[in-house]
Amino acid sequence: MNKKHSLTEEERALQEEELVNNAFQELLNSYLSSPHRKKIDKITKAFNFAKQAHKGVRRLSGEPYIMHPIAVAMIASNEMGLGSTSICAALLHDVVEDTDYTVEDIENIFGSKIAQIVDGLTKISGGIFGEQASAQAENFKKLLLTMSDDIRVILIKICDRLHNMRTLASQPANKQYKIAGETLYIYAPLANRLGLNKIKNELEDLSFRYEHPEEYQSIKNKLKSNEESLNEQFDQFTEPIRAALDKMGFQYVLKARVKSPYSIWSKMQNKHITFDEIYDILAVRIIFTPKNREEEINECFQIYVAINKIYKSHPDRMRDWVNNPKANGYQAIHLTQMSKQGRWIEVQIRSDRMNEIAEQGFAAHWKYKEGSVVTDDEGELNDWLRTIKEILDDPQPDAMDFLDAIKLNLFASEIFVFTPKGEIMTMPTGCTALDFAFQIHTFLGSHCIGAKVNHKLVPLSHKLQSGDQVEILTSKTQHVQPEWIHFASTAKAKGKIQAILRRDGRELQKKGEEILRAFLESKGLELTTSVVDKLCSFHDVSKHEKLFQSLGQKKIILGDKDIDVLLSKKNGSSSGWRKYVPFLGSDSKKDDKERNDENDSDDNAKTLIVVTKDFNRKKPVFINENNIHRYVFPSCCHAIPGDDALGFIDNKQHIEIHQRSCPVAAKLKTSFGNRILDAKWDMHKQLFFDATIQVRGIDRIGLLMDLAQLLSGQLNVNMRKISISCEDNIFEGTILLRIHDRDDMEMIIDKLKTVDGLTEISQIK
Repeated sequence: MNKKHSLTEEERALQEEELVNNAFQELLNSYLSSPHRKKIDKITKAFNFAKQAHKGVRRLSGEPYIMHPIAVAMIASNEMGLGSTSICAALLHDVVEDTDYTVEDIENIFGSKIAQIVDGLTKISGGIFGEQASAQAENFKKLLLTMSDDIRVILIKICDRLHNMRTLASQPANKQYKIAGETLYIYAPLANRLGLNKIKNELEDLSFRYEHPEEYQSIKNKLKSNEESLNEQFDQFTEPIRAALDKMGFQYVLKARVKSPYSIWSKMQNKHITFDEIYDILAVRIIFTPKNREEEINECFQIYVAINKIYKSHPDRMRDWVNNPKANGYQAIHLTQMSKQGRWIEVQIRSDRMNEIAEQGFAAHWKYKEGSVVTDDEGELNDWLRTIKEILDDPQPDAMDFLDAIKLNLFASEIFVFTPKGEIMTMPTGCTALDFAFQIHTFLGSHCIGAKVNHKLVPLSHKLQSGDQVEILTSKTQHVQPEWIHFASTAKAKGKIQAILRRDGRELQKKGEEILRAFLESKGLELTTSVVDKLCSFHDVSKHEKLFQSLGQKKIILGDKDIDVLLSKKNGSSSGWRKYVPFLGSDSKKDDKERNDENDSDDNAKTLIVVTKDFNRKKPVFINENNIHRYVFPSCCHAIPGDDALGFIDNKQHIEIHQRSCPVAAKLKTSFGNRILDAKWDMHKQLFFDATIQVRGIDRIGLLMDLAQLLSGQLNVNMRKISISCEDNIFEGTILLRIHDRDDMEMIIDKLKTVDGLTEISQIK
């Protein structure tokens, strides 16, 4: 029996060995088919080292751990076009973190460059932000620090994240939400910024799939059912384009680009429309081989002119990314044409070179390809990396602020603005004159008093448009104002303003501390932590630093009441306990009053769930009628039964319930992933919740009566508040309803669609 069992183990080991070797051979084949210098020995050495280091270790899926580094290296080689140094670093990326080997060991065996990349990819312990801050922010900061010197660090990290997302099914639900949230908040926009368009789309779709599985599947099914119709549209639309391109003698490929499920869902959420109302699901991509490389741009426009002779163009939707490439190197002409079937279809015109950059990423062609020459386009990427360095030089003390600052750079679309001398500058969409000033120089930004845009005087808060010519006006007496932070939009401007304000704040804190020390000494008291704690509580200030700053600014004046508080040992706090579940109600006013009375009592805090060290974070929390009052429902999103929800353990160890798509939850998943819980509803239509519907349409006599009759008469829905306004025969308004769950909401919206004149109905989340 033992012999049989031993043979089975041996067979399994042989099968796994074959699996690993086949995967590595596939990696080598991918590398050998690339244009890189063939350094097979170096890659094989890294594979054998990593295989030995991870021997006996398995992933949650049960497969040998070495399969993960091989898969990451495969993405780096096959999907990014990276070379031997990157492939070796990908194979070794988890060795230092998960085994006894050190960075020094890697350096001794594989050299300093690979060691530097592996070090950048290795997670760190401790914290630059302090113990309370996010480990994710720490790791991300280290990645960015190393990325400033070698872009391959972040490219391999994106490969690592892509493989983790592809294998996310083996993780528990709370980990899925944390990893998917991080991916959507940081890694997808980062991939986009680096020109990795294909990878960006896959990261977004995978995140969407795990955060909103039902909606993801619904959109996938609808796309599949529309596949035949889309193919027919594509063939009909491209037939005359093919004829024109053949006549012009171009070598080309025509591809149908179908909008990704995540893009469709985002548009449905942002525009409050249904799947059937999205008309740009299909786009056409023309990829041509230039007859003459030097005439590449001219040939793009020759094709553009030819297509315009076939179809009518939308005048506001032409984008010339050929003459003005995006910061990530993307080049193409985008135009939107009216098809013979009466639908707008976007057409993208690219050369084969432009397409390669769009698919594989501009950064993959940067500096490190053997024998490559740095082109002018790479200046844009260098500018972006320089901005990242500036943010890192003055890190935010708060992890969330730091991630927000980075994200501002990752997400921004671009406009083109001119200096007084006619030099062109790329700026993010929505930027202000103040952002422009800080983009040029910190001194200019900190002393600016206004600007001239197209020779007209404007305030610093003026938003710039593409093509504006901007001149900044300064004064030596001007100084950074706290309110500037509200209309600065770029990471660079916000970072510099906050740094200057923090420096000023430290001076005020020092002054305030001296004022407090002198005041206490005059009363025969000492400046201690407990004294400052009591004064913070009395003046309703959260931190010592804020108290000192308020004293320095003369916002708080110390007096006899402060001494009374200190001597009588009362905290004097005027703040009431935070109200929980403010929107949760019931059928009777009596129940509402009892709930409100209970909420106003400090004793109610004791009924909230308190997470202890024995709490199992991998298991979902179930919310039902009996325990719903024990959870915190923040005002940011008002999750109701039926929503895709998650739990978050706050600083008081209570559990907040958020919608998974809530913007606050997005930050929490990224910054405090270890506190995320899976939350499930177990409700039975006994309690009522507030929900707001937004309606819009063409006004007519009796419309409001029909609305009220449908909601109150037919559906027996309680309308708490209704607000309708009408202008130029178009009405819009909001209706506050009391419903049980998300199913009620969907049923109500479906019924409202039958009311004559109502054209747009959506829930305000």
